[in-house]
Order: sequence, then C-alpha cells, then structure tokens
Amino acid sequence: MKKVSLEKCTSYQYDAVRESIRKTISNLGGLSLYVQPGERVLLKVNLLMKKRPEEATTTHPVFVQALADELLDYGCHVLIGDSPGGPFTEGALRGIYKVCGYEAIAEISDVTLNWKLGGVQVKHEHGVILKQLTVVEFLKDVDKVISVSKLKTHGMMKFTGAVKNMFGIIPGLLKAEYHFKMPEVKDFSQMLVDVCSYADPVLSFMDGIVGMEGAGPSGGDPREIGVVIGSDSPYHLDVIATQVIGIEPLSVPTIARSMETGFLDGNFNDIEVVGLPIDTWCISDFKAPNIRSVEFLSRMPRLVKRLGDKAVRPRPVFMHSKCVGCGDCAEACPPHVIEMRGNKPYVNLDGCIRCFCCQELCPALAVEIKRPWMMKWLTR
Repeated sequence: MKKVSLEKCTSYQYDAVRESIRKTISNLGGLSLYVQPGERVLLKVNLLMKKRPEEATTTHPVFVQALADELLDYGCHVLIGDSPGGPFTEGALRGIYKVCGYEAIAEISDVTLNWKLGGVQVKHEHGVILKQLTVVEFLKDVDKVISVSKLKTHGMMKFTGAVKNMFGIIPGLLKAEYHFKMPEVKDFSQMLVDVCSYADPVLSFMDGIVGMEGAGPSGGDPREIGVVIGSDSPYHLDVIATQVIGIEPLSVPTIARSMETGFLDGNFNDIEVVGLPIDTWCISDFKAPNIRSVEFLSRMPRLVKRLGDKAVRPRPVFMHSKCVGCGDCAEACPPHVIEMRGNKPYVNLDGCIRCFCCQELCPALAVEIKRPWMMKWLTR
C-alpha cells in the first residue's frame, strides 16, 4: 500500500507553503522513514526552461525552498538540480537559475545548486526498454533522490508529473535522441517509466498550488489549483494528481505503462489517500490535450493508413509573427526537420515525429499544436 498526501495551499507565501509541506511529510510518516541526518539529498526539480515562477512552467522556488529547509533542519545536505531542455551548459544553467528564482534560494538557504554538466553510463537491469542509459553526473553525488515536480499538461504525454519529471536526469540534448529513437507514445512513455525506476526517488512532491493547463508543458495557462501533493511513490502520486484535475488516469501513457510494468495495482487499490480527500478540489473543467492514439489505423492497408495518419495526426504550426528567431526549436528538434530560413522556422512534416519539443522549448510561445477535426471526433 502506497500513501499519497493531499494538503491545501492557496499561495506561495513561504510560511503557508512550508506548513503544507510539513503536514505532507507528517502524513507520509515523517522524514526518518526516507532519509537520515547527514545524507546528501537531491531535489530533482522541474527547470524546463528560462521562465519566471508566475508562468507556472517550472517548480516554484518558494516550494523548493520550503522543502529544502525542512530537509536542512533535519540534518540533510541538499543539492538542487535538473538537466533542462536544450543544451546543458553553464551559461544556460546560470540563466535558468536566475530567471526561475533559484539563485535566491541559494542566497537564503544553505543549499547547493548543481553546476556539473557531465554524464555517466549506467546499467538498469530492471528496465523494460532501457537496459543501460546515460544519466547526469551529479546523480552520483547524492545518497537519495526526491522528485519535486510541477502539475502540468503535456502535448505528447497529456500530463507531466512525478514520473516524467525524472526525465531530467538524462543530460542535455541526449533527451532529443530518446525522442528520435522512440517516437511512438507507447515506447516513449515506457522509457520514461524506466528512467524513473532507475532514479528511484524515495519521496515525490508536486507543486500544484498553481499548475498549468492547456498547451503545456510551457505554453499553457496558469491555473490556480491550491494543492500540495506528496507520496512515497511517484507512480501513485501521478494517479491521484490526475484525479484531482479530472483526468482519467489510464489516459496518461506513463500511468498506463506504470500499471503494465507492475508499479501500480490494476484497480488502484494499492493507494491510500491521506490528508484531505480528493473531492476537496473537484476540478472538472481542467484543460488537457487528448493524445489517445487511433489504433484501428494499424489494421488498414499501408496507403490508407498513410492517408488516415495525415488526417488525424497533430502537427506543430509556427507563428512567424511571434517568433523571435532564436533557433531553439531547430536546435532541439530530435529528427532535425526544422530549418531556419530568414530567421524563421519551417518544418518538414513528413519527418516530424510529433514529440513537440519545438513547442515545449519555444521561449516566445510561437508554436501551436494543431489537432485535426477528425482526430478530435475519433478521440471523443
């Protein structure tokens, strides 16, 4: 039986956030069950890109500071780290730490921000798809890992939570290679579960005080939710988090793969909700993309399948009037099918794998994901 804690918190005022986190830790049995004084603990946050805290793209710095201070007071050493989207360089990290509010955490609290940029190869005997992988070097510097995710939607995975948050232990642009090698949603989501199981976080926390709905994980709209979620299992946390915002859990590929892999009970009977009940929130109008595949196409003749595929597959659309010409989309594109012409991006849709990294990493919100009317009708 795995515990998932729900606690209410409606602002990023430090004392309120810390009290909610303190209650969450108590609901889960206390820190002594998971970490010990003197241990080095990584807070694996979500620092997708250079975004201000109020844009709800990254884990809010006050949330991270409050959790870090709880660990520091208990006697742990705290490292804060992530490999954001795009190039993994000192300059990129410096800008992200500053804009996302993490420089201030290091100035106020006795935490360490990661500056190591290397990767190391490791084996993962229990991985389904990944039997070996390259992970960030700083993972070797800690004794325990805690996932600190943001409650958001996602164009490819529908929902990005505690499990997908661990994808940030894959360094830099190597994440794009994973997208390219596993363009199918089922394979990619299984890879995410494998990465999470390798990282094996002892605790998972989710910043759901203000989440993101719509065109997540970076281009959506902030949505006040008012919840702090914690669990001793990232897989079970994601189930409850999706239920809080009215998403059918098994419509999220990472949750479906977690069940198939055996991390979740088939009927979710292995979850004990502690703290406040789910119906405290009752969010029924949360906007999330529908990414369900149209499986009947696989049984069609190849020509029909190709035509049908074009009719139902979503595609990125570049709004040149909003584009700032930075080229981040072309640099991050796993199959390299985006070309910059006159400082504007153009995509070859025949080679597009629909990972939506371009939309995810666009600093100007100049990429929209268009879903054909036929797909919307078929996936109602």
